[in-house]
Amino acid sequence: MKISQEDHQSYAYVLYLFSFLRQGAAMDINMTIAPERRKARGAGSNAAGRYDLARGRVDDGWGILPEEAQIRTELRLETARSVITYNRSPDLPFDRSINPYRGCEHGCVYCFARPTHAYLGLSPGLDFETRLVARPNAAEVLRKEMSAAKYRPQTIALGTNTDPYQPVERDQQISRSCLEVLAEFNHPVAIVTKGAMVERDLDILVPMAARGLVRVGISLTTLDADLSRRMEPRAAAPARRLAAIRRLTEAGVPVRVMVSPVVPGLTDHEVEALLAAGAEAGADAASWIMLRLPREVSPLWQEWLDEHEPGRADKVMARLREMHGGRDYDPRWGHRMRGEGRYAEMVAQRFKAACKRLGLQEKTEPLRCDLFARPAQAGDQLTLF
Repeated sequence: MKISQEDHQSYAYVLYLFSFLRQGAAMDINMTIAPERRKARGAGSNAAGRYDLARGRVDDGWGILPEEAQIRTELRLETARSVITYNRSPDLPFDRSINPYRGCEHGCVYCFARPTHAYLGLSPGLDFETRLVARPNAAEVLRKEMSAAKYRPQTIALGTNTDPYQPVERDQQISRSCLEVLAEFNHPVAIVTKGAMVERDLDILVPMAARGLVRVGISLTTLDADLSRRMEPRAAAPARRLAAIRRLTEAGVPVRVMVSPVVPGLTDHEVEALLAAGAEAGADAASWIMLRLPREVSPLWQEWLDEHEPGRADKVMARLREMHGGRDYDPRWGHRMRGEGRYAEMVAQRFKAACKRLGLQEKTEPLRCDLFARPAQAGDQLTLF
């Protein structure tokens, strides 16, 4: 179901919300959902968000809808008022970002962004990966924001919360339209993705790379295709991501291989292999982040462990709690990305040694901001020279 940009009339919007509620009732929102119904989905349940009232399967007078074989993806279109989000986090190498989509169809069960869906009154569980919101006017708003006289350029991160190259981008092309605007303004951009669809935009990325305006980060979690399929069911397969790194770098687009997240007791033994595979594919830089389990992500992750890796569940959670003072997650700046303690230090040392051996940079030269220029627009006064 799609709602166009103009559909802000109350009747249409109410109908849309009603359809969401009806499907929610049919999905046993507060219960674990049968595996055969959630094939190629990451979360195993769909508990109510923390800002939502408790919900359950209720006959609302229309009768309980029959269950479908699989849960479909729904997309709502939203008119954006602003698209550049600013942050002051000392943990991040950028102060602004763009996320064309809310929710992510890749369905990575460990995704730290899942709790943001609660702000929409939706579940961080299956709703996060099946009830998406797109902002088709994002490029238009981005152009307006960068045209403001007070705007000062710094690298914009594209896709830090949800993936800009998730499957719905194939039809929506919102990420591509934003890249076109950034290229027109000569504005630097750092892209983060697990999607091989980034190759589609080489016609934009290659000229930007030649001007020092773009870098792509491709996240690799594991080289085990079976484990990847279970943890991140609709993301590109590991071999396909490596192929994307190769194609980008061969075309002249610099790529950072991101070992993210490192999962203690499950993927931590692959750190060196992941870095070697990325370097062999052409990546010139690398970074890593430890598994993070903020808010609703922790119970979702533990459900996944109990179903897919029951023999390792205790070890995985024990390692995580060891790094976070006995808790599943420590949100403090300076600690949340990598944890602390002997185990976290060991992973950091292994990563650093592998990068040195493979010639991978941990820090790279900043992208250029000095080329930024606002293109002429209708109504502008022309210069004489």
